[in-house]
Order: sequence, then structure tokens, then C-alpha cells
Amino acid sequence: MNRNLIMSDKLSKVGTQFAKAVTSLETVLQEEKTELVRDSAIKRFEYTFDLCWKLLKTFLEEKSGVICASPKGCFQDAYKQGTIEYDTFWLDLVDWRNKTSHTYLEALAEEVYAILPKALLHFKKVLEATRDL
Repeated sequence: MNRNLIMSDKLSKVGTQFAKAVTSLETVLQEEKTELVRDSAIKRFEYTFDLCWKLLKTFLEEKSGVICASPKGCFQDAYKQGTIEYDTFWLDLVDWRNKTSHTYLEALAEEVYAILPKALLHFKKVLEATRDL
């Protein structure tokens, strides 16, 4: 089987999963905030973020031959390739994602929840940039 065909199938699958995750995050952020909604939104952010950087990784490999191995590396390579606009918030998102394992701390959970609307806007930019999968 042709390697490009395999990559295109992988890119399409990750793109579809990411689009569903973005919709899922958007849906929960439209709900009235409760502790349950906040915690659900944080969990949805985690998997949306993970799919976002994996989509960028696959997209960059297929479209540019760029190999990246970490979220920060993928966001930086995506800037360099012109896939996404330069914005330090992408690197901040990596740090926020790393903090989500500690959201049992009420104050941290509130901080993470507060950045989710801005994160959603950034995820939508990736959807737009990679829409021609």
C-alpha cells in the first residue's frame, strides 16, 4: 500500500476525531457552569488538546515532511510552516494541559476552566487550517 495513502487515511481519521472533540468541548462550554460541567470541560480540553497536537503532527509529516515529537515542537513547527499563526498561547496551552492532572485543586481547576473559551477558539483555527484533509 502506498505510504501517502496510509498517511492520508491517518490524517483523515485524526482530523475527524479532532473535529468531534472540538464540538464536544464547545457543547460543554455552552452549559451553565457547575462543578460537574467544569470538570467535564477540563476532561474534554485534555483529549481535544491531545488530538490537536497529534493532528498537527500528522498534518506536518504529510504536507511538509516535518517530523515533530512533542506538543511544543509541533506547535513551533506549525508556526514555521505557516499552518498556524504565531501565538504564545499555544505554548501556554501545553503548560495548561500538563497542569490538568492536578485539577483536584479547586483553584487550579477554576484557572484551567477560565482559559477554555480561548483554547476553543485556537482549536477552531487548527480545524480551519487543516480542513482540506
